[in-house]
Amino acid sequence: MEKEIAAFNHNITLTERKNLVVTGVKKIDNFDSNEFLLETTMGYLCIKGTDLEIVKLDTYQGNVSIKGQISNLNYSDHEAKNKEESFFSKIFK
Repeated sequence: MEKEIAAFNHNITLTERKNLVVTGVKKIDNFDSNEFLLETTMGYLCIKGTDLEIVKLDTYQGNVSIKGQISNLNYSDHEAKNKEESFFSKIFK
């Protein structure tokens, strides 16, 4: 299954900063109403905004649809562990 997902193309479609469709998603590492951390075939993608929620999740195809007010999309080649540590360090400052 892992090899099949890695062969998927990675695309992002953002419509009016309210609807986001991401393809080539391997897994969702973390999410809440303000931030999503997705592992994609092109690295980790951090999506920030407000009132974020999953509209559609297709784990077989590797597609995720998110709605809400999108304010930031950021790629990282670092492992999710580093992202989670920085997320928790922000909370416990």
